Amino acid sequence: MHPPKYLICVLACWGLLYTGCTSPEPEWTFTEITRQAGLGEFKHINGAQDNWYMPETFGPGGAFLDYNQDGLVDLALVGGQAWHDSAGRGVWLYQGTGGGTFTDVTDAMHLSSITGYGMGIIAGDIDRDGDEDLYLTNLETNYLLINEGDRFRDATLESGLGTTSEWNVAAIFLDANRDGWLDLYVTGYVDWSISADLTCTRDGVQKRYCTPELYTGTPGRFYLNRGDGTFMEQTHTSGLSGSGKTLGGITVDINRDQWPDIVLANDTDPDQLFLNLQDGSFEEVGFSRGMALDPRGRARAGMGIDAGVVDSTGQPTLFIGHFSDQMNGVYRYTSAGFFEERSGSSGIGPLSLPALTFGMALLDADLDGDLDLLAANGHINPQAGERSDIASYKQLPQLFLNDGHGGFADGAQRLGLTLPMVGRGALTADIDLDGDVDILITENNGGVRLFRNDLPPETNCLRVHLEGMSIDATITLQTGSQKQFRRIRAGHSYASQSEKAVTFGLGNVQYIDTLTVFWPSGAVTRQTDIAANQTLRLREPIQ
Repeated sequence: MHPPKYLICVLACWGLLYTGCTSPEPEWTFTEITRQAGLGEFKHINGAQDNWYMPETFGPGGAFLDYNQDGLVDLALVGGQAWHDSAGRGVWLYQGTGGGTFTDVTDAMHLSSITGYGMGIIAGDIDRDGDEDLYLTNLETNYLLINEGDRFRDATLESGLGTTSEWNVAAIFLDANRDGWLDLYVTGYVDWSISADLTCTRDGVQKRYCTPELYTGTPGRFYLNRGDGTFMEQTHTSGLSGSGKTLGGITVDINRDQWPDIVLANDTDPDQLFLNLQDGSFEEVGFSRGMALDPRGRARAGMGIDAGVVDSTGQPTLFIGHFSDQMNGVYRYTSAGFFEERSGSSGIGPLSLPALTFGMALLDADLDGDLDLLAANGHINPQAGERSDIASYKQLPQLFLNDGHGGFADGAQRLGLTLPMVGRGALTADIDLDGDVDILITENNGGVRLFRNDLPPETNCLRVHLEGMSIDATITLQTGSQKQFRRIRAGHSYASQSEKAVTFGLGNVQYIDTLTVFWPSGAVTRQTDIAANQTLRLREPIQ
């Protein structure tokens, strides 16, 4: 009989126990625990009442964070509202217990007054006071919510971020100029309002949702953090005035120069890659590097996005969710400076054809040392099944398990992910502190689904928690000939954010040779001979 994994990790932290993995590929399941975790009362509202307004098709994101700095995973969810009733909650905040349960603290943290037709949410310490603040995107005005310890304060207007009213979905915190202060990129979607709503129909009678191709895209906006609680818009001078229609954004470091680049997944427009030129500006190189279009030269309906190293090349791969009948995008960067399209050869493309994928999140689900891919699926059209033999409104999620070489197979159904959903955001965290990664999927006009990872306790792990300005930090872990890479992000998937603490799967490895942290400040932390099955807390060195 084995002790619970959380006990193994704690004992290893104390130096009292070391344990190996008796099976490098154990069988396991995910268990749906939404209600018993305390999340059963959450409900996203999209206001759909046969008006067929385009924003009704999208739905909410969510963010795992640690708002009260107690080392336990908390959760922020986007609530939404009806079209002519602003009484609904714009954001829900749940405090985690560390045992896999949550308590609603929305009222206690003074967030009940935050309303709006919500889209996405991210968390980051924008004022460098040591705790995480929130940024909520909406159909109209967004919110900057400053964490004051015992409450969140609406600082939108005083920060200079409340001057526009437009449809934004995803957002990213990053330190674009590496001055130690988090900047903000907010994606644009399309120029839509109720008064400008178009009427689209297939039969000339019944109104249906319109394609975004019929609307003008609105570019994203880039805000530079002044370091005094205010932001200055630098969209045009930074070169980040993209084409718009963006649903997913993420930071990467494509050319390994330690400066954050930005990748955007665009809906029916070419995807974009903005290289950081290290002088406060960016250059768009998506076309020239080979990731903007599909292999036939066509733009696809880009939804969610994630990126990571998934094979032994050490090069990052981009994963982009697409519409049904469009293979999800898989682009691996090469040493030649271009992207190799791998949708088909990775196995993900053909398996994704029936699905309409929004959220995408990389995680090491089986703790075998390579990254797997979670896809949250769900159609935008409630009548999707009427005109297709393979499409449906509610769809099963997919969990693409990595063979270690960048080849993937869907293991979702045999692992217990068998609930059809109108899936949108996909986010991950170790909610019960047992060393494996749990997953949460948000639903359009519905609740959330929380799945506990019930991996057997024999599999080794290492958790790494960075304290300080950790967003855009990169972590490398070396065990023998195997090397793993992780990047800390605020914003990925579809309008969502996973926890910032990193979980490395180690399989049967009991000791890590070397772990290296490259901080955004330029500082480097390196540790050697690290025992498995513990949480390593590392603080940013003072420069």
